[in-house]
Parts: sequence; structure tokens; C-alpha cells
Amino acid sequence: MTTRDDLIDSMRDFAKTDATKEMDPNWTYGRRGFMKSGVAAAAAVAMPFSILGAKNAHAVQLPYSPDYGPLAAVADEATGLSLLQLPEGFRYTSFGWTGDIMSDGRPTPSNHDGMAVVAADANKVVIVRNHEKGGTTGSFAPAKVTYDPLCDGGTTNMVFAPRTGQWVGSYASISGTIRNCAGGPTPWNSWITCEETTNGVHTNANYAKQHGYCFDVPASGSARPVPLVDMGCFSHEAVAVDPVTGYIYETEDSTPSGFYRFIPKTPGRLEMGGKLQMMKLKTATNAKVEILAVEYPYFNTAVGQAPGATWDVEWVDIDEPNKPFVSGTSYGGVRAQGLVQGASSLARGEGVWYGNGVIYVCSTSGGAVGKGQIFAYDPRRETFTLVYESSGADVCDNPDNIAWSPRGSLILCEDGNNAVSRMHGLTTDGTVFPFCASNADFRTGGAVGNYTRPSTGRLFNSNGMTSEFCGATFHNEWLFVCLQSPGITFAITGPWDNGAL
Repeated sequence: MTTRDDLIDSMRDFAKTDATKEMDPNWTYGRRGFMKSGVAAAAAVAMPFSILGAKNAHAVQLPYSPDYGPLAAVADEATGLSLLQLPEGFRYTSFGWTGDIMSDGRPTPSNHDGMAVVAADANKVVIVRNHEKGGTTGSFAPAKVTYDPLCDGGTTNMVFAPRTGQWVGSYASISGTIRNCAGGPTPWNSWITCEETTNGVHTNANYAKQHGYCFDVPASGSARPVPLVDMGCFSHEAVAVDPVTGYIYETEDSTPSGFYRFIPKTPGRLEMGGKLQMMKLKTATNAKVEILAVEYPYFNTAVGQAPGATWDVEWVDIDEPNKPFVSGTSYGGVRAQGLVQGASSLARGEGVWYGNGVIYVCSTSGGAVGKGQIFAYDPRRETFTLVYESSGADVCDNPDNIAWSPRGSLILCEDGNNAVSRMHGLTTDGTVFPFCASNADFRTGGAVGNYTRPSTGRLFNSNGMTSEFCGATFHNEWLFVCLQSPGITFAITGPWDNGAL
């Protein structure tokens, strides 16, 4: 059987998925099971509440995990190149390099970014991966899954066989979008991909459509290139679905930025619309923003917050979710509706992930030194808590994408300016440590040196050690992650049970 045949068979299998099959470990329900379940039944999904490091927001920083040990260069099982630095006993295999020909005959797009495991059975795992491309070179996907033909952002779907540790194949799943930065997995076995922009005909007359939306990309079958307009038109970053209620929480990559929730009319059927709201913390305001020559007070969570600070939460309605900009400007139409009502802000809201009954939220530029904060929103208690704040770039340099581990900790992907990019573990007792570092310097004389892909003849000769890790997502004993540039996806495994990740 060929690799393409294996891919087709696995896609057919996933197309038959129902609630009786094993899904992504973040979820218990497939679409039909999720739709049928009431809130009472779904409440069993939520694990006991435990705030991550709530009393240790300025936590213990270690040079490496005391359980996993120090990092050292490890050879890629696919190429033999030492692309990553990992603790002893961990191994990995690379896949989906920029330019590699996919199972549908199309070249793999560049600018790998957010992704997640969206469906699985005993033999196969499906991952949807973003490509944060913002150019006008045209869609990389078929016309039927293209939104705006001029635009070159989008997603690719990949299949991995965990038992053999082999990548099976990949294909283009949606395109014609702009800057697909992050998103989030859903309980109905799909990935919500998000555009980090509000560009449109008001910024480029050559665009066919407005941008700044979310799109739902299924694990199998064709995506519908139809924007989920009621989820808002703004510079989207990531989303997290609460499986108890079906509410979707959204971050915004701007400053100030809102933290939003979308209440669908029908959980799991986002195309049917719903209500968008922005978070407002019950506390005194500490900042002002000018909108149309009027100053409005609001609360900025980014500075002056005590370790473990907790606020009660309320929500204000966004009456016009499809308002991309304030009159006379090119951005801010959604955010402004919340800020004029006193809604609160983050400093570049980026990663967000559901785990342990909590929605974890990353403020990439938050904190006293502007190097990042992690908050926990408890949707049952309606509280928002500061659980971690970086004390400097040497400790954790602007965390971006985050993910919850099956073993009960967070992994943080840096998006800073250090000479070596890293991923960090953040444990439930508030300890942070580097788990992985890039070693992918393809420059002449670099750690890896010039490399030509045998399958395509494409030359890699840039320094990937400074590129951000992104798209971290776990499935049992495997961690999948991307190096954005030059664009590589990794599957990492090893002695996870020795430590917190």
C-alpha cells in the first residue's frame, strides 16, 4: 500500500468518527456526542479545579528540569541532523518542511504556526496546522476551500501514526486567508483557524473580501471557507472551547487587547451565530484609551499586579462583532466597543488553552518587564487569576502559543528576541524550566550547516535558532510542535513520566 493510499484510508476512517471512538485527549465527545450532551452531562469533562501556581506567580526558574535533566543536541530520526536540543532520552522526527510535496501534490506552505491534534484513533492522529502567510501570492489550496483567491494564508492537515512514530501524509485544507496565526481545537474534531488581521478592501483594493475572521477546519472532509462572522472581526490570535458549555474564548493580538467569549446559539454549530462579549474585571480602572477624541478609563492587567492576584469577572456585550475598524482608522472596531464600557485588557493576548477545567490565557507582552504573563480564567467561578509572570528574557522570553499537557502542566512557546528560541514547562507548583531549544542554524559554519532537501532540492541556509516555536500540542506520549522558520514540524517523545510534562 502506498503512503497516499494509507492517507486516503485514514481520512475515510476519520470521516466515520462518532462519539464511541477515542478522540483527541482534550475531549470526551465527538460532534454528535457533544451536541446531544446537556450541560449536566458535559460537566463530567471538567477536572477538579486547581490554579496553576496561584501562590507563586513570580515562580522558581530553573536552568533545566530537575527531573528531565539538561538539554543537549539530539539528531532528528528523519534526517540525521541535530535540529533540537532536548533532555536525555527524548527523541523526535521531523516532517512537513517548507516546500515538501504533500499528499495532494502541492508544496508545503511556509510560516508554520499554531496547530492542534483534532482527532485520533488507536492508529492515526490528525493535526491541523496554520500557515501565517500575509502575502498576495494566491491561495495554496483548491478553489472549493479558498476564501479570498489573492491571499496565501491557510491551513494544512497532517496524519501521524503514533504506534510506529511515522508521518503518513498531509494536504491543503483551507486557504485564501491572511496571517493564520493560531486558533484552537474543538470537541467536534476540528480546528478553528484565526486571521491575525483586519485587512480588507479598505486597506487593499485588490482583496476580494474582508478579513479578520475565524474559520472551522474539520479533521477530514472539506472545510467551508465561510467566516464565522459573529465571532468577531479583529486581530484574532487563539481560541479555546469550554466543553462544559460550548462557549469559545478568544484572544486578540494587539495592545490594548480584549479577552472575549462567544456564546453560540447552538453549541458545535458556530455557523448559526451567537453573541460576542468582552471581559470586564471588577476592579478600579488604571489606564485610559482615546477613541474618537474621547478618553475612556479601563483596567490594564499588564502592570503592577501582585503574585496570585485574582479578580471577579463580568462580561460586556459587543453589539457589532463585524465592525473591523473605528471610523477614520483601519482597526479597533470590536475592541473599542468593549473599552468604552470599561472592559479590561491584556498586553498582546496570544495563546489560550483549556485544561483542568480552566481556560489558560497568555499575555505575551504583559508583566513588569514586558516579558509575559499567564492567567487562568475559571468559567465556573467567574474569576481571572495571574498564575505566572516572567521576570526577564533569560527566564522566559515572551511566551506565545501554550498547550496543556496530559500530565497536568503547561508548555510555553517563546516568541521573543533571544539568540536561541526555547519551549518551557510550567508546573502546577509554579516552577518554570526550559524543555527544548532550537539548534537549527543552517548557515555556513552554523550548528547544522547548509542543508538541501533530497526530495525537492530546496536549500536551507538561514538561522532557525532565533525562530519561534509554535503550535505545541500533545497527544498521549507525543508532543507536536513547529519551528516557524524555515518551517518544520516535529513529533517529540520520550520519558515524560519522569517529570511534569
